[in-house]
Amino acid sequence: MARMAGTPGTPRVLRAMNDRAALDLLLEHGTLSRTRIGKLTGLSKPTASQLLARLEAAGLVQATGTTAGRPGPNAQLYSVNPAAAYVAGLDVNSERIRAAVADITGRTVGTFKLLTPRRRAAGNAVEQVVQAVDGAAKAAGLNRSDLHRIVIGTPGAFDPSTGRLRYASHLPGWHTPSLLDELAAALPMPLEYDNDVNLAAVAEQRIGAAREHGDFVLLWNEEGIGAAIVIGGRLHRGWTGGAGEVGFLPVPGTPLVRNVTKANNGGFQELAGCNAVLRIAGELGLQAPSGTLQEAAAALLSDAAERHERGEEDGPHAELLARCATGTAVGLASLVAVLDPELIVLSGDVTVAGGEPLRALIQSELAELAVPRPRLVLGTVQEHPVLSGALESALATTRDEVFDTSR
Repeated sequence: MARMAGTPGTPRVLRAMNDRAALDLLLEHGTLSRTRIGKLTGLSKPTASQLLARLEAAGLVQATGTTAGRPGPNAQLYSVNPAAAYVAGLDVNSERIRAAVADITGRTVGTFKLLTPRRRAAGNAVEQVVQAVDGAAKAAGLNRSDLHRIVIGTPGAFDPSTGRLRYASHLPGWHTPSLLDELAAALPMPLEYDNDVNLAAVAEQRIGAAREHGDFVLLWNEEGIGAAIVIGGRLHRGWTGGAGEVGFLPVPGTPLVRNVTKANNGGFQELAGCNAVLRIAGELGLQAPSGTLQEAAAALLSDAAERHERGEEDGPHAELLARCATGTAVGLASLVAVLDPELIVLSGDVTVAGGEPLRALIQSELAELAVPRPRLVLGTVQEHPVLSGALESALATTRDEVFDTSR
């Protein structure tokens, strides 16, 4: 019985596999010659030539010049066609929406920031999202209809059984039952939603400190504390999308918080969040700078870290670092006891501001509080990590769809 077209082992599938291998190599290297692609893929020169002609005809690759300065004739260079597809990512919090558009190669080609202060009337989340998407598309010289996919990152998580946003009561206008349907109607391309901390973990996994790590936890500390859990290379989101909402975690050293949904707060947040940094600083007689809670907390920890690196290992600034490290380690000890991760990535403006001195203190404290001793590292995607993760997530799915030449 003959095999059906498109089944494994058929010429169409083998061609598609070679096509994808070549496209991934071009994404990695930027530009390659036909000969180099042949060597890297193991394909003959004629097969590599046919592959490139096929991809060029499909609009997936383009000729981008020739080699020069080498013996022999110049060789034609090829690269992925950046206009093969465009994606958008959005990072939403209670004060603003940050949007960006990237081409298929991953290069950001347009950005936009929309301020959404809490005093604005609730219920205009759809309007705000559309405005942010259109702003980023316009900055890229594109229209909304040119976008292949959008990934939106928000605090909390959309419950897959109800479509309602949970764990983020501080985000006005995002809790109506019909919100996802309204967004889908307003934006005709595929939409995906994920927790903002999960997307920060995606960024670290694909382009940051967690590359080549299949099991890790990302601990986020900015406006609130949260965590992302990656097991076997995949995000663990939980039954309602709430895995990693560790700000609500009861921990020693803080009063037991009840009705956490209404309070939108919990023990770990009170022990190690930005509000805790400011409280400890006040107890030590340190003046908090102006700005939002997270900006003030980050500035205090940054100052303390700089003093530590200059050799000031005593005094109130050193005590601030030590107490913040202990609070963070107490919460991490519970996560480590349950998950035993290979790596912990410390991310978010507040913790990252403490730099290497705070990281080292947390590592030391955690070693005394937990039996497993995972390595702690600072996140390396420090410029808009949530937005970077949204774009990376959108690009991964889009590349799978656009680069599939077996269809």
